[in-house]
Amino acid sequence: MERMTHNVSRRSALKFLGAAGGGLALAGWAHAGWAWAQEPNGGKPLETFTGPGANPHWNSVGPYVTEPQKAPLILLTDRPVQLETPRHYFRTVFTPNEAFYVRWHLGEIPNGVDLAEWKLSVEGNVNKPVAFSLSDLMQKFKPASVAAVNQCSGNSRSRLQPRVPGGQWGNGAMGNAMWTGVRLRELLDAAGVKSGSVQVQFEGLDTGAGPKGMGSNRFLKSLDLTNAALDETIVAYLMNGEPPPMLNGFPVRLVVPGYFSTYWTKCLSWIRVLETPDDNFWVKTAYRIPDTPRGTTTPEDMKAGKVKTIPIGRMPVRSFLISPDGSSKIPAGLGVTLRGIAFSGYGKVVKVEVSDDGGSSWRAAELGKDHGAYSFRGWQAAWTPKTPGRYSIAVRATDEKGNVQPDEPVWNAGGYLWNKIEKQELVAGKAN
Repeated sequence: MERMTHNVSRRSALKFLGAAGGGLALAGWAHAGWAWAQEPNGGKPLETFTGPGANPHWNSVGPYVTEPQKAPLILLTDRPVQLETPRHYFRTVFTPNEAFYVRWHLGEIPNGVDLAEWKLSVEGNVNKPVAFSLSDLMQKFKPASVAAVNQCSGNSRSRLQPRVPGGQWGNGAMGNAMWTGVRLRELLDAAGVKSGSVQVQFEGLDTGAGPKGMGSNRFLKSLDLTNAALDETIVAYLMNGEPPPMLNGFPVRLVVPGYFSTYWTKCLSWIRVLETPDDNFWVKTAYRIPDTPRGTTTPEDMKAGKVKTIPIGRMPVRSFLISPDGSSKIPAGLGVTLRGIAFSGYGKVVKVEVSDDGGSSWRAAELGKDHGAYSFRGWQAAWTPKTPGRYSIAVRATDEKGNVQPDEPVWNAGGYLWNKIEKQELVAGKAN
């Protein structure tokens, strides 16, 4: 993982802490109260779609709403709050903080954090339990930075057939940021992990009723201590050079590069070293996938109990066309530039290809700057529709491990792991 100090941003963040006076941070959020944090302002629906077929739109179809510290985003649910990023924000490789999607699991989320009281505790099977203030994290440890995509496990769930329960996300439950913070391994070393420890568990500040009878009113996630992903994991206090918005996990958020966001605990406040495997609902039951190639199965096999499941992990390779978006006709014979993004949880994207005949033939696109193995990577390709008509533009990516984006769908009961090749119809017409 690339290390950067980001001195200017870190200095700004320390100024922010001073201005807060150790008291209630982000008061602009907190004074408005719970209703402002949770209740939508309403808005006009993007599109109409009720199913039961696959969602034909790039995004989901809820209204635009405005939440504190956020640009207008697409509402899926308001308790727990789920907000999707509109397509046009992906024209840049780094997603603006105010446009970054939001996904909480429990209904009672924090409106503010008292920095005079808040500490990040490292406890459990350790030699010396420790607790760090935000100032401690910024000043006592060398900062580390990584560009990494945060993607909801259920991104694009509205594509699955047959449909499955859960938030019917379009493609916008993802975002890319430069995250800066403290390496997780350094925090664990400060506490001293005892021999015989097997996992590390993470908990934030959200609480509330989860699925009935599951003991799931606290959102807890764990990873094996032997998992190499922990070597790249950071506890981030900066997001694109600024403190993260409250809805995205202020004051610190766990960043597990390459992994789905279920592990990226928001408002991280407890790190626990475990002597036995975690069997809480959010690990043992939720966020599990079939132990099959691509994590795909059938409703029949699931119902028959034939499918072994494992915890979800890394994100499969994906790519998207962002512009043109098909909203207007392109004059035939006019050259345009196709632009988009690609990423993979298994390593850096090394090739993107485009097709204007729905995937029958392919040609290479030009890749943009490499911001790191787990970042969005921009791509572009010149294209001219030679004659009037409808064109099916497809895009596929390949990562450095040789994973190639497939043109087959995936199905599992959780609605996870969708990475089928995306296709966009563009219409070319006669120039006036």
